Amino acid sequence: MIHLNEIYLRREERQLLSDVHLHMNKGEHWVILGRNGSGKTTLLEMMNGYMFPSTGTVDVLGHRYGETDIREVRKEIGYISQSVIEKLTLRDPVWEVVATGEYAFLRFYQEIDKQVRLKALGLLNEVGLGHMADQPLSTLSQGERKKVLLARSLMLEPKLLIMDEPCAGLDFHEREKLLIDLGRLASRDMMLVYVTHHIEEIIPLFTHVALIREGQIIAAGPKEEVLNKEMLSELYDWPVEMDWVSGRPWIRAVSGGNEQ
Repeated sequence: MIHLNEIYLRREERQLLSDVHLHMNKGEHWVILGRNGSGKTTLLEMMNGYMFPSTGTVDVLGHRYGETDIREVRKEIGYISQSVIEKLTLRDPVWEVVATGEYAFLRFYQEIDKQVRLKALGLLNEVGLGHMADQPLSTLSQGERKKVLLARSLMLEPKLLIMDEPCAGLDFHEREKLLIDLGRLASRDMMLVYVTHHIEEIIPLFTHVALIREGQIIAAGPKEEVLNKEMLSELYDWPVEMDWVSGRPWIRAVSGGNEQ
């Protein structure tokens, strides 16, 4: 469903990505894990067709970018990111914010079809926010706004849902509630690609992990094969210990760090 081949990306004097090969197939749900500035979001921008490589090919959902109408491809992609939240109008009612996802609008300037409204209300109920449908977006917490964005991204029933650090800025309670909602997406017929630098966000839903360090993929494959203390110590440039608890990986830093 997503194939990145021999990807290099250079901007002025900076090499952002180097020889990236990444293949994500139907039935898999991926996490791209890496430190800040490692190139995670850059990969997502390429998958969305907002950025193009200096060399290499990008194939998404059977379409090769540069040889297809990307606007049509994006109709099959849901996207959750802080940048999208920042573009929404805070005074709009929550249900209307969700409904804009049906047309990829940021807000409405005309009457909204009744069926679209009902669909938006149904998705809000799915994420536990049906009771807030008529409230302005501004009255919701950060965690609740992320849930609104999740519901909005599902309006077009995408084949691919891309999430750029959806738990960023959430406290422990809000994060865990959002992760529960994401776990329910397993029943939907779509691929998930999730970017984070927090390994504990890799819930059982996710099947595969790619580790990116300084613009290079250092490991990619089934999470049980990729996630071990040796690879994670290399990724974070810090010695760590790792445990699996209830199907989720957790790490802890080794005392003294890389001075040992």
